[in-house]
Amino acid sequence: MKTKLFVITPPFTQLNTPYPATAYIKGFLNTKNVESVQADLGIDVILELFSKKGLIDLFEVSSFRFQDSGSDVSDNSKRIFALQEEYIKTINPVIQFLQGKNPTLALQICQEDFLPEASRFAQLEELDWAFGTMGTQDKAKHLATLYLEDISDFIVECIDENFGFSRYAERLGRSANSFDELYAELQKQPTYIDSILITLLKAKIEAVKPTLFLISVPFPGNLYSAFRSAQWVKQNHPEIKISMGGGFPNTELRSLSDKRVFEFFDFITLDDGEVPIEELISNLENPEYNSFKRTFLLENGEVIYKNNSLKHDYKQSQVGTPDYSDLPLDKYISVIEIVNPMHRMWSDGRWNKLTMAHGCYWGKCTFCDISLDYIKVYEPVAASLLCDRMEELMDQTGQNGFHFVDEAAPPALMRALALEILKRKLAVTWWTNIRFEKSFSKDLCLLLKASGCIAVSGGLEVASDRLLKLIDKGVTVEQVAKVTRNFTEAGIMVHAYLMYGYPTQTIQETVDSLEMVRQLFEAGVLQSGFWHQFALTAHSPVGLYPEQFGVTKKTEKIGTFANNDIEYSDSTGINHDKFSFGLKKSLFNFMHGICFDYELQDWFDFKIPKTKIHPDFIFNALQEQNDFNTKPNAKVVWLGGKPATEIFTKSKKGRSWETMSLTFHDKKERFVIQTNKEEGQWLLSILSKITVSNSKSFTFQEVKNDFETELEDFELFWYSKPINTLREFGLLVL
Repeated sequence: MKTKLFVITPPFTQLNTPYPATAYIKGFLNTKNVESVQADLGIDVILELFSKKGLIDLFEVSSFRFQDSGSDVSDNSKRIFALQEEYIKTINPVIQFLQGKNPTLALQICQEDFLPEASRFAQLEELDWAFGTMGTQDKAKHLATLYLEDISDFIVECIDENFGFSRYAERLGRSANSFDELYAELQKQPTYIDSILITLLKAKIEAVKPTLFLISVPFPGNLYSAFRSAQWVKQNHPEIKISMGGGFPNTELRSLSDKRVFEFFDFITLDDGEVPIEELISNLENPEYNSFKRTFLLENGEVIYKNNSLKHDYKQSQVGTPDYSDLPLDKYISVIEIVNPMHRMWSDGRWNKLTMAHGCYWGKCTFCDISLDYIKVYEPVAASLLCDRMEELMDQTGQNGFHFVDEAAPPALMRALALEILKRKLAVTWWTNIRFEKSFSKDLCLLLKASGCIAVSGGLEVASDRLLKLIDKGVTVEQVAKVTRNFTEAGIMVHAYLMYGYPTQTIQETVDSLEMVRQLFEAGVLQSGFWHQFALTAHSPVGLYPEQFGVTKKTEKIGTFANNDIEYSDSTGINHDKFSFGLKKSLFNFMHGICFDYELQDWFDFKIPKTKIHPDFIFNALQEQNDFNTKPNAKVVWLGGKPATEIFTKSKKGRSWETMSLTFHDKKERFVIQTNKEEGQWLLSILSKITVSNSKSFTFQEVKNDFETELEDFELFWYSKPINTLREFGLLVL
C-alpha cells in the first residue's frame, strides 16, 4: 500500500510565520516522491477563534459566568463581555489588517476610538514615548495587538486557563518528568479550544486520508495539543499510524519509558527526521522490514528504543528545499507585542526559514546541549546551494525575507553566501544568529549589509571575562564590543542574549555584567537584548559533569517521561531570581536610550555592591584601531559600479603630467577620486576584475602582483587617499 503522510505543527508557535519543521520534512519527501500534506493547526485555530463567528460562540459559551451577580469574574472581563458587540464588529477587519490585506484601517485604529479597550491599553501612556516615532502602520499593529491580548486575557479567565498565543498548556510540558499530570488532563473532556482544534483536525484527516500522521512538537507549549490531536485520531481512525518528532522529543524524551505515551503515539523519533521517517514508511509498506532509525515504540507491552537501521543520515545537500506550498502564507498575522526591536522581528512579517549549516561550528559552550546531534554534528551547506534554495523559496512563497535559524552561523559561510547573493543580484532581506568573534571585521559587516543582512543576534551571555572563559564561549567582552561596533556601523542591528545565574556567578559579577551591558548600549553598539536565567539541562557539559562547575543536582532520578531541565543547587547559595526584575527593567530603558546616568543600585530594591568596572571600559576598548596587516590570502571585492573617467593635464612649476579623474555613483551620492594616469588606468582595470559579479575572486596578493607587473610602490598606493575613499564606498578586503 502506498503511504500518504499528513504532517502538522500543533497549536501554538508563531502567529506571523509557520514553524519550518513540516516544510523541511515535506521538502525532503518531495525528493523521494512520497505524497504528503502539511498543516499548521496553530494558525488555523487562531483564525477560527479570532473571527466574527468565533467571538459570537466565545461570548455565548462564557455567558453563564456573567449571570450570577456573586461571580468572581474580574472587572476587566466584565468590561470585555459588556463590549462584546464592539469586539464582534471589529474582529474581522482587524485580523485582515494584521494579515496585510486591509492597510487603510490603520488610520482608523490610530484615532483610538475604533477598537474597544480593556486593561492591556492601560500601559499605552507609558509607551507613548517609545512608539512616538512609529509610523501609522506600526502604531496600528501595536494597538491591534493589545486588542487581541485583551481578548486573550478574557479567554484565559473565562474559557481556558491554558490558552496563550504562542503556546498552549505550556505548564504541562515544562519539565514533565512524570507523564501523570498530562495524562490526567487528557482523560478530561476536551476544552473549548480543544473542540476547535478537533473540528479542524477532523476535516483535514477526512480530506487527506493519510496512512501516516506525523506531529512535529518543537516546544513544551505544543505538547498538550499534540497529544490531544493524536488521541482523537487514535479513537476515530485507529488504522492511521502516528509518530511524534521535533525539538521537544529531541531534547526532553531521550530516556522515555512510560508505556502510556503509546496509547497516543505508535512511534517517537529523535534527532534529524529524514531517515527515521523514511524507515517508518518502509515498515508500514512492508511489515517484515523491521528496521528503525532512532525510534521509540511499544513491543510486547514494553517501551523499546530501536536504532538498527544501516542507513546513514542524509547530507544537507540531499534533503531538498523546504516546501511551504500547502500552508496558508497569506493568512498569518503580524503583531507588535513589545518594543524590543529583535523580538519584533520574531512576531512581525513573514520569514522563509533556512539553515546555513547543520549543528554548531563552535560546539563548546558549557550551558548548551552540545552532546546532542543537532548541535554536535556540524555540516555546512555550500553557498551556491543555499542561494538556489533561496531562489526556489522566493518563487514558491513570493517573499524574499529569510531567517537563518542556525545555532551560530559560521562567518566564512556568511561571507560566501553574501558574495553569492550579490553575484546573482538577488534583492533579499535576511538575519541570523552568530558568535561575536573577531572574524566579523568592519569590511565583512559591510559586505553582509550589502547582501541584505539587517540584523544578527548573538550570545554575550554573562558579560564577565572569567565566566565567558568558564562557559568556553571563546570571546571576551572587549572583543564583543568591537564586533558589535562593526555591525552597528555597517547598519546591521545587534541583539545580545544575556544570562544571569550561571554556576559560581557572584553578586559582584552580576552587577559588573549589568554595567558592561549599560556601557555597550550607551556606546550605541547594541540595539537590543534579553536577559535569560541560567537553566541546567541534562545534555549540557554542566548537566553531564556538574561537579566541575560547583553544581549539585537535587536528584539523580531520571524521569519516565521528559528529562531535560534539572533542579540543582549552586555552591554560592545565591538566589539569582531576585535580580530578574531589575535586570529586565534596566535593559528596557537602555534599549530606548535613557537612564544611562542612573546608579545601578536604583534598579534594585535590595543592596548591591558597587561595580568594579571602569566607567570607560567599553569606550576605551572601542578606541583601539584595527591593524593594517592585511593577510595575503584575503579576498578583495569591489561592490560599486563602473566609474566615468576623464584624463587631463596638470602643470606645476613648468612640469606637466597627466591626471585621471574617476567619478563614481553609489545609491546615495556621487564621489570623485584623482590619480596619475597610469595608476588610474590600472585601478580601472582591477576594479572590473574584482567586481562582486565576477565568478573569479582575487586575493590581496594577486591584486598586489597585478599592480607590480607595471607599477611600483603598491603599499604607498594602497594606503593613499584615493584608495581610502574607495574603501569607504565598497572596496572591501575580506
